[in-house]
Amino acid sequence: MAGKPPAAGKSSFDLIDKKRFFSLFDVPPGSTVIDLACGTGNYSLEIAKKIGSEGIVYAIDLWAEGIEALNILTANNNITNIHTIIADISKEIPLETASADACLLATVLHDLSQEAQDSAMREVHRVLRPEGLLMIVEFKKTDKGPGPPMSIRLTEHEVGEIVTRYDFSKVSCDEIGAFNYLIKFQNNT
Repeated sequence: MAGKPPAAGKSSFDLIDKKRFFSLFDVPPGSTVIDLACGTGNYSLEIAKKIGSEGIVYAIDLWAEGIEALNILTANNNITNIHTIIADISKEIPLETASADACLLATVLHDLSQEAQDSAMREVHRVLRPEGLLMIVEFKKTDKGPGPPMSIRLTEHEVGEIVTRYDFSKVSCDEIGAFNYLIKFQNNT
């Protein structure tokens, strides 16, 4: 496929400490969550369970095959609170302004160019409600273990520099496994 994203089909989900991640994923039942660049939806499926049937997960990805795989899985398992969207998050998040309680960007930020990072952060800021949470999972900047090349890995500080330009403030940063960390930001407007 010509438009296949760089890391399509790969997921950090099996590398993280899921219990730790979801203990830090403090989004209450009934919330609206956007899983940006969701791939085949590993995170989306677990988030959907956590927020319950009253909540909604918007699973967005440019990779049509990943979205189709998630659609098949949700249909086969009667999962009704995941809504899939094929879209390029670096151009537009096709949702209403201030419509989400939280956004997840799991091991994607490092794959975006600076221009795409800026565009994506503007869009995340737009779709998040005031005080909404942006949660970013990234690979530690170490040459040990799986993950992207060192040259594109992002430190906690580098992620902060990218995100805080768009009226977000850092809430916390926590290790969620041997290779990954979760950094949370709050929308200040």
